[in-house]
Amino acid sequence: MLFRPSLPVRPIVIAALVSLCATAALAHEFWIEPREYQVQSAAPLVADLRNGQNFAGPELAYFPKRFQRFDLVRNGQTTPVDGRMGDVPALQTHAPDAGLLVIVHQTAPKTLKYATWEKFATFAAHKDFADMRARHDARGLPEKGFSEIYTRHAKALIGVGDAHGSDAPTGLETEFIALSNPYTDNLAPGMSVQLLYQGLPRADAQIEVFARSPEGEVTVTLTRTDAQGQAVIPVQAGHSYLLDAVVLRAAPEGGDAVWETLWAALTFGVPG
Repeated sequence: MLFRPSLPVRPIVIAALVSLCATAALAHEFWIEPREYQVQSAAPLVADLRNGQNFAGPELAYFPKRFQRFDLVRNGQTTPVDGRMGDVPALQTHAPDAGLLVIVHQTAPKTLKYATWEKFATFAAHKDFADMRARHDARGLPEKGFSEIYTRHAKALIGVGDAHGSDAPTGLETEFIALSNPYTDNLAPGMSVQLLYQGLPRADAQIEVFARSPEGEVTVTLTRTDAQGQAVIPVQAGHSYLLDAVVLRAAPEGGDAVWETLWAALTFGVPG
């Protein structure tokens, strides 16, 4: 039986590690959400680009100016997504031959201006950058009215036919690598992933895990990568998952922004 994600949004349940507060309001995740995580070869392959909170948010249309990369990767072969201006869902095509298919999307840079230090500090703390006050002051940056530039680096795993195959680095500046194939491997020990930054393992980094049940309830937990940038995510049958991790660094010189964030996201489903 094909696993189909639950589309209706129900009231969200947040785990104890993450509370509903102003923090969450500043953490708008971006992800790829397939209408089906498992499809047959030549069957319709449809996926939304979404931006929101707690694994719920509106669909974004296909506009080439808004992204720098939008590809389908299977067995080392990369095919650019060919959409029509304004398409919703943003991905509308047909599945290739059997195997593990990876959808890859990188947004164009966008800028956000902070009117107050508190809003930026709350966001930074939520994403595990407790030293941001010291870093900000050390650079002599203003208390308010400063800007951040950000890009999103999202991947989604689709099982086509027998779904055999494995994920691999795709060249995104930061990305999750699935070390487990959720459609063929035994996930009783958990879903193994690795987080990369500039092609190297990112050690001791926070991963935010969003899990949506078949009934549409979402729980949010936190975990960390080990010295090899790896983590094992506990998963449940019939659930879909979004993993999120953020790099926060000084923005390139010559622009208006003083900070830059790179968001990595990975979505996948666990068959029921």
